[in-house]
Amino acid sequence: MQFKHVTLDIDGSVAVLKFDHQEVMNAISMDLLGGLSEALDAIEDRRDEVRCVVLTGAGRAFCAGANLQGRNKSAKPGARTNAGASLEIGYHPILRRLRYLHCPIVTAVNGVAAGAGMSFALMGDMILCARSSYFLQAFRRIGLVPDCGSSWLLPRLVGKARAVELSLMGEKLPAEKALEWGLVNRVHDDAVLMDETMKLARDLAAGPTIALSLIRKLYWDSPENSFEEQLNLEVQSQRIAGAADDFKEGVSAFLEKRPAKFKGK
Repeated sequence: MQFKHVTLDIDGSVAVLKFDHQEVMNAISMDLLGGLSEALDAIEDRRDEVRCVVLTGAGRAFCAGANLQGRNKSAKPGARTNAGASLEIGYHPILRRLRYLHCPIVTAVNGVAAGAGMSFALMGDMILCARSSYFLQAFRRIGLVPDCGSSWLLPRLVGKARAVELSLMGEKLPAEKALEWGLVNRVHDDAVLMDETMKLARDLAAGPTIALSLIRKLYWDSPENSFEEQLNLEVQSQRIAGAADDFKEGVSAFLEKRPAKFKGK
């Protein structure tokens, strides 16, 4: 399926969602965000079928950040730009939809992931990188601050000192260093990145989807919860998971010493 600067391919139970505006290294525009929203609608319409989503970029980049081409051509001389408006209108609704998606997300970072593109990359529950790829907090280079959740995500992933350094200095973070820092899960040779990504995605898609969705929620909520709040959330989540057919199948498979055949129900 083709949307505005976004491609969606559903391969069995895995949906492959691609930023696809290669002329600008998949830089994000309002058009692209609209295409992304429509693609997510299509995924939600088939939520019983789609049990894992892969997010990647077409061509040689994952996403080069916001598309600045022509951004200020329509502005009046001396007029101030409301840089926050596009966040509230365009970016934040998409980020929230990814946060609350019904199934795991695997991001395959196949090139530069800069600015907002880095934030989208970090929305993955599993983050895989091509060896030649790199991350860049590019905001300071154009006089802006980190956005799209990166000021929340980064310190929780790599600690305050490294998050501040990345943001203040605006230096490239190569994939290997990102792996060393614990920012990403795996680094693969460029030629096999998508093969390895699809292998992982299919493994997740064959899993107990309800439980995996609840696991996502537990770890998203954990940084903001007290210990007691997290214990309560675990109880609530376990009740839901324990009532699913997949739990019964998992137990039966364990007792019968065979691979479980989860149906995501």
